[in-house]
Amino acid sequence: MPNPVFLLSPARCDGQRARMLLSESAAFPLAMALRGPGAAIGDVFTFLSGLYFRGKLAYARAFAPPEVAPRSALIITTDRGLVPPEERVRREDLLAFSRVDIGAGDERFLVPLRRDAQALADTLDPSVRVALLGSIATGKYLDTLLQVLGDRLVFPAEFVGRGDMSRGGLMLRCAREGRELEYIGVRGAVRHGKRPPRLEPVR
Repeated sequence: MPNPVFLLSPARCDGQRARMLLSESAAFPLAMALRGPGAAIGDVFTFLSGLYFRGKLAYARAFAPPEVAPRSALIITTDRGLVPPEERVRREDLLAFSRVDIGAGDERFLVPLRRDAQALADTLDPSVRVALLGSIATGKYLDTLLQVLGDRLVFPAEFVGRGDMSRGGLMLRCAREGRELEYIGVRGAVRHGKRPPRLEPVR
């Protein structure tokens, strides 16, 4: 079976790191790029989320099928659906992201997400699965994706019981080792479980 296309859950855009990035006086390169020509959303979300998003992005780049690029890895956003990690965003885009509460069922989030998920389902070969790299314990984006993608929507089985940082560390390690995780279907899966043992330190 071909490697799945990956959907990466969004980073939080209204926290402390976002305030650092959005500050008009910030002088580090990423903040300056946001105020100027823009920066890749993958780099921006990695800064905002740290290890968790860095792990998701590294894993997706390591295992996404190149034959369907640029749709082989897509990031969920709060108000513009699914975009590739290379999509450039500017300061005003990040401010717009921060104004949408994805946990509240905001139509500004759900309408573009549903639109792009449907376009993905319509254009991908039926044999290609879509793997969610994000929390599988909440329905804020999972419910919409499941409605559109059905049995094609999968997630790494080892995510069950893990928190954000544990998932990020696991994916980063797998990307470095070239070890792809096992995927299981979202529909009917047990998405809450006992916390697995801590990852062994990397030597």
